[in-house]
Amino acid sequence: MTDRPVLVVTNLDDPTTDLVIDELHGRGVPVVRFDSGDFPATLSVAATINSAGICGHLATPTRTADLAHVRSLYYRRPSGFTFPHLDEQTARFAVTQARYGLGGILASLPDCLYVNHPHRIGDAEFKPSGLATAVDAGFRVPRTLVTSSPDAAREFIKRGPGRVIYKPLSAPLYRIDGVSCTVEVQEVTADQIDDAVAGTVHLFQHAVDKQADVRVTVMGDRVFAVRIDSGLLDWRTDYERLTYTVVQSPAGIREALAGYLARFGLVFGAFDFAVDHCGEWWFLECNPSGQWAWLEPATGLPMVAAMADLLERRSNG
Repeated sequence: MTDRPVLVVTNLDDPTTDLVIDELHGRGVPVVRFDSGDFPATLSVAATINSAGICGHLATPTRTADLAHVRSLYYRRPSGFTFPHLDEQTARFAVTQARYGLGGILASLPDCLYVNHPHRIGDAEFKPSGLATAVDAGFRVPRTLVTSSPDAAREFIKRGPGRVIYKPLSAPLYRIDGVSCTVEVQEVTADQIDDAVAGTVHLFQHAVDKQADVRVTVMGDRVFAVRIDSGLLDWRTDYERLTYTVVQSPAGIREALAGYLARFGLVFGAFDFAVDHCGEWWFLECNPSGQWAWLEPATGLPMVAAMADLLERRSNG
């Protein structure tokens, strides 16, 4: 298996991927990195589908991958297909062909370990599906409302008990005066709800009265749990205030993690939990493409090596 490459699909600015690729290079594992946004300018593909399955080649300016012998595919955060030189209608047609053509090839590689499969990532990014699956897997999940009804939102907040927060269901690029922003998790009261809620779907959730957060990163058989203390409603809003402690997950959590990932067909997941004052863990979300590398310097956990083990298809139990 030593000559089988790892395909890495991500954008140019991805420090996490850089660390993993350096580790794989140090092990002598060949890597072919590209962004779907490189197609067709600097990325090409020629694939044949026959009785043996998919065979052919994918080529970048410096690397060529034999599609029939890809070891694994690390699907991170590609920028997407663009055809700026074409008119709008023709570009829309070209994007569709690229998505279903090149995308379909990359999703059908024989004997390839996907971390994660792009179709499974898409499934797992639907928050209502994730919350429902978390319940089935055995996690504690805060009571949640997904609605476009102002009356339903007000009633949900008034009914209690405790505080209610608003969360975006997804986080697309959002700009204010040309500056990239994020829609933050915020506490919301009934009197703040107005008819604008009817304009789209929103997620409201009972806030966990928490003492801390926990990020659990699963890479194959490896589970890394890190407690995050911040005093913040959403710790991602100020990394300078965070302190980290490596912890062990309580009884039943590992089984629930495995069940959740199996339901979506994932081998990697970045799970977020809130820990209440009784020490109970409450599931908040699982990001199938979540960040994790910033935790290694702060904790000493061998996370880069674990991801490289997974992509190399080396036993990492």
